[in-house]
Amino acid sequence: MMDQNSTQLLDLALETIDQKYAPLSEACKTDIKNCVLIKHYTQAETLVRQDQYADKLYFIIQGGVKIFYLKNGKEVVDWFAFEHEFFNAIVSFFQNVPSPHYVKALEDTSCLEMSREDVFRLSAQHHCFETLARIAVTKTMLRLQRRVVSLQFETAQQKYLLLLEEREDILQRLSLTEISSYLGITLETLSRIRNPKREKRI
Repeated sequence: MMDQNSTQLLDLALETIDQKYAPLSEACKTDIKNCVLIKHYTQAETLVRQDQYADKLYFIIQGGVKIFYLKNGKEVVDWFAFEHEFFNAIVSFFQNVPSPHYVKALEDTSCLEMSREDVFRLSAQHHCFETLARIAVTKTMLRLQRRVVSLQFETAQQKYLLLLEEREDILQRLSLTEISSYLGITLETLSRIRNPKREKRI
């Protein structure tokens, strides 16, 4: 049974989902409450490890996570999510295979956690939840499409400015190393973009 703080967080999360994604019926909210967990993670805590089977869907109430893989021992940031966004280890969740990614908390983070089995069950039982799932997946696919286009066709400066436009607080929440990795540029290139006057003096 949830304590009062967890109950309040759950109510807040459902209200946010109802407003930002899709209206949920009271029956659907009741069923969600009966199967979700409230999880709290400290900064740098690992939620999912590479090669782990990951069948959980998360909704961030507060905080943020990064999704990355390791290449030659170096982190390559593939994705990040913050308040009021859904995330999972997408390959493992949908294909039921070991995850190629790690998921790690960027800061102290509180999430709703729901199993894949419950996601599919609620989608079958409640049209409003099915709509919610479709909207969440569509938002993710559109964001991935923008990322692919950005990586293929935009300059390093354009990538950086677009990221700032999408996430004004990104410099306070990710390190420059994480940002450069996500953008697919070197840390030196990112430094030049951020300090063009200094580069000219050099």
